[in-house]
Amino acid sequence: MKPEPAPEMQHGVVRFYNFLPLGNPFLEAVLAGFSRLQKAIAPGFFFDAQGARLFAALCEQPGYYLLRTEVGILRQNMAAILQFIGAGVELIEFRAGIGVQAAVLAEQLRPLVYVPVDLDGGILERASRELAELYPWLNISGMRADVKRSLVLPKFAGLPIRRKLAFLPGAMIGSFAPEEAVAVLQNARRLVGAGGVLLASVDAGKGREELESAYNDAGGLNARMHLNLLARINRELGGDFQSGRFSYRADCDSALGLVSMRIESRYAQFAHVAGRRFDFAPGEALETGIACQYSDEQFQAMAQRAGFALDSIWTDAAQRFSIYGMIATRCTDADTGVRFWSRFTALHDGSSLCGGAVDPRQSGLTFTA
Repeated sequence: MKPEPAPEMQHGVVRFYNFLPLGNPFLEAVLAGFSRLQKAIAPGFFFDAQGARLFAALCEQPGYYLLRTEVGILRQNMAAILQFIGAGVELIEFRAGIGVQAAVLAEQLRPLVYVPVDLDGGILERASRELAELYPWLNISGMRADVKRSLVLPKFAGLPIRRKLAFLPGAMIGSFAPEEAVAVLQNARRLVGAGGVLLASVDAGKGREELESAYNDAGGLNARMHLNLLARINRELGGDFQSGRFSYRADCDSALGLVSMRIESRYAQFAHVAGRRFDFAPGEALETGIACQYSDEQFQAMAQRAGFALDSIWTDAAQRFSIYGMIATRCTDADTGVRFWSRFTALHDGSSLCGGAVDPRQSGLTFTA
C-alpha cells in the first residue's frame, strides 16, 4: 500500500503596488534636497544592497543597542504581544528597511497578509522577496508610497481579515521631528481604521555616552553607511562625488533627546548629479537625518493626538527602548471613507511639503507575482 502524498504547502502571493508618480524618487529627493539653502538628503534611502550590509555590520557592534534591544523585547514578550494583536491580522509595516523585526513578528503572528510600505522601490522589493523566501506561505503586497502621505490600502478579497496592525519598527518614528511624527501616526491611524492597533518601537535614550557609542561608533560603520549615500548617487544617478573629500558627523544631545547626523565637505568642491552641478563650501553640511529619543510621556502624547490609546508597554531591563501596543480610539474622517489631503511642515528651515492621497490609477499601479 502506497503512503498518501504529503499535502502540498500553499504558497503565498507576492505583489507590488506603486502609489507614487512614475519616476525616480531617489533622484527627486536628492535634487530637491541639494537645491535647498541647507542641503539635505531625505531619510529613507540608506538601505540599498551596500547600505543594508553596512547596517547589518553596525548592528553587531556592542555600542549599537537599538536593533538588538528591540528584537530582544519582541522575542521575550511575544506571547503577550500576540495576545494584544489577536488573530486574522493584516500586518502593515512602515519602511521595510532590512526586515529583521518583521520576520521575527511574522513568524509567530502568521498574518493573513503582510503590507510593507516604503518610499524606495528597490528596498521594498528586496526585503519582500527575502521574507517570502523565509516564509513561503506569506501573502505579501508591497506598497511603494510615502508614509507621510495619506493613501488607500488595496482590498484583499477572500481573506478573513479581522484587524489591521500598523507596525513602526526600528525607532523609525524617531527619524521624524515631533510634528512630522504626529503626521505619520495619524496616517497609521487612518490605515488601521476603527478597532485597529499600533505596534511602535521607540528609542528612549539614556545618556550622551550611549548615544555616542551608537551613532559615532569606533569602527566607523555609521560613517561608511552615511558616505555610502554619495556612492549610491554615483552608482545610480550619474554622480561624481569623491567620498574621501567628505566626512561624517553626529551631534548627540541627550538633554534634548536628539541626534543630528550629517556629511560635511572637507574642502571647497563641486560634484554633479544627473548632469547638474552642486557646489560645497569647506565645512558645509549635508544633513542626512535625525534620531529623536522620546520619553513615555512624549510618545503617548503624540499618539493620543493621532487617535491612539495606550494598552501595553514592553521594554528592556535598562528601559532605554520601548515597544508600545496602542489601540485606535476616536473616529477619524478616514473611517467614514473621506480621503484626506494634509499639509504639514517637514524641514527645519520652515519649508512645507504638501501630501495627500494618491489615486493608484494615476500613479502607474503595477503588479508582479
